[in-house]
Amino acid sequence: MDTKHHEIELIRQDIIKNHLQVTALIQDIQQCTGPLELLNELNAEGRGKIAALKLSIDKLASVAEREPSEKMKAELLTEIDTYEQQLHTSLAAFRKANVVSVCVIDKLAKEELLSMPEEQQAAMRRRHDKRSLANTSSQLSDKLLSISRHLAETTQRSADTLDTLATSSDKVTGTKDEMEHQQQVIVQSGKLLGKYGRREVTDKALVALAFVFFLACVFYVLQKRLF
Repeated sequence: MDTKHHEIELIRQDIIKNHLQVTALIQDIQQCTGPLELLNELNAEGRGKIAALKLSIDKLASVAEREPSEKMKAELLTEIDTYEQQLHTSLAAFRKANVVSVCVIDKLAKEELLSMPEEQQAAMRRRHDKRSLANTSSQLSDKLLSISRHLAETTQRSADTLDTLATSSDKVTGTKDEMEHQQQVIVQSGKLLGKYGRREVTDKALVALAFVFFLACVFYVLQKRLF
């Protein structure tokens, strides 16, 4: 037997074992007459076995998907379909057994309560009321704790948001100051450029006047010598 066939055989054995264990637990639940704690324990164990059974079926399906032989793959898929139908049947039987057991336990509890003297019945009711009150108080406490945690988280998020806004405000203020400083530098630079521009015009005018004066002097000297 090769490795793959050995793996398939082991998975089949797990499926059969888990299915038998689920069937046995369903019978135990059907025969359970209380207390509710015992039924809850059987339920928890049953859910665990059903989960293990489903996991084994999923493993076999994974092996089937990797099977290169189409014939072998078809056989495995048919086998998996049978196991899944058995799983659905077991789930329905598991739920039905729980309903029947709860009804039986409730009926027996009522009969036991009615068979008690009035004083014991009143004491049982008081104990039941106390348990209900305790459960209600516990639920309210859990809700209050949940609300408190939610408020604390909201407050922390608000504080983080305020810190972020404060940091952003500081950055904006710093950017504004820097832009104002740059604006002042630009204004001063503009003034200096304007001043330099005016000086350049004045210098050009002076040069032009000096050149005209020079030409006039030359013309005057030439005129005196020639005439």
